[in-house]
Amino acid sequence: MGTINSRGGKLFLDFRYRGVRCREYTKLEDKPANKKRASTLMERIDAEILLGTFSYAVYFPNSKRVAHFESHTQRLDRIDADVPVFRDFAEQWFTECQVGWKHSYKITLRTSLDKHILPTFGTSHVTAIKKAEVLAFRTNLATIPRKNGDQGLSPARINHIMVPLRMILNEAAERYEFDSPYKNIKSLRVPRTRVDPFTLGEVQRILNQVRPDFRPYYTVRFFTGMRTGEVHGLRWRYVDFDRRQILVRESFVANEMTDTKTDGSAREIHMSQPVYEALLRQKQTTGDRDFVFCNGEGNPLSLHNVTNRVWYPLLRHLELPLRRPYQTRHTAATLWLAAGENPEWIARQMGHTTTEMLFRVYSRYVPNLTRQDGSAFEAVLRRTLNAIQDDDIHGGN
Repeated sequence: MGTINSRGGKLFLDFRYRGVRCREYTKLEDKPANKKRASTLMERIDAEILLGTFSYAVYFPNSKRVAHFESHTQRLDRIDADVPVFRDFAEQWFTECQVGWKHSYKITLRTSLDKHILPTFGTSHVTAIKKAEVLAFRTNLATIPRKNGDQGLSPARINHIMVPLRMILNEAAERYEFDSPYKNIKSLRVPRTRVDPFTLGEVQRILNQVRPDFRPYYTVRFFTGMRTGEVHGLRWRYVDFDRRQILVRESFVANEMTDTKTDGSAREIHMSQPVYEALLRQKQTTGDRDFVFCNGEGNPLSLHNVTNRVWYPLLRHLELPLRRPYQTRHTAATLWLAAGENPEWIARQMGHTTTEMLFRVYSRYVPNLTRQDGSAFEAVLRRTLNAIQDDDIHGGN
């Protein structure tokens, strides 16, 4: 991104264009009003550079750099006609590869392409895109406001957007035999996953106050560690009451049933007593339907509706900090850890193939773990929930 600086009492614009550092001096004196005017101009130039519409001659007709960039443009115009522009190659790449992608992944990549990548690189020939332009694009992503009002997309979101750009440029480089401009560009460092689980006491308050028709739903979420899509895509044929197991085989993502997130996500989850009883109650309500938790038409629940009409209003009513529903998964993991369950057993329940993520994400919740099954967690639930029920019966005396 360009900056406004001063030398000899006059303002000048300092920016990079096509990998070249450019300084263009103005006749404006170094005053606040003039800085504001220059900053507005610089913002417009930055935007046009990213969009590929910037013309050096239009903004700085008397600059010595005009000739340099005009000759560069002429060289680009002589690029072999067989080399496609980025937009055409990206669409070809997307069509060729999508057969191997899940529906949700296709939507994610398509969004990144249409919203961010194609508006910036769409009209450039694939062989003309430079590393400096790729880095400038990534830098610009860090200035886009988030939905919560924060300035700049998160490092994780930026990395996700850069993935299709990297794959497209690398594939084009291999097909048309040029050096990929993405070479040696590393992903941004992503901060550790923020874990903000509920305590068992908070869980009990939530389950006591939530609408009765959603009590089984949240019991399953809090005490199984299932992902949202796995809960919403749970069918009755995957509930084995005899073995007390929930078979995770499918997931409901982006309004479509799909396979589980990874091969390790296909698993069997042990039903603790509260989960077993909750599903028995739910069986009386939706047992004649395909999905365990569904709307009036028998279709999977909408996360948006449940979150905004049930979850957040309930947390506000209980005066609890607002947390995403995904924290129910973290809650299950930390409750198992606090109960002393074996980490390998917990990892299997969560759908992880190893304990690496368990220790990385929940390291501060790991006590001395010795148990190898779900009995320790059962005992904690039984003691705690019975004590809370006794307090309710005896009025807390």
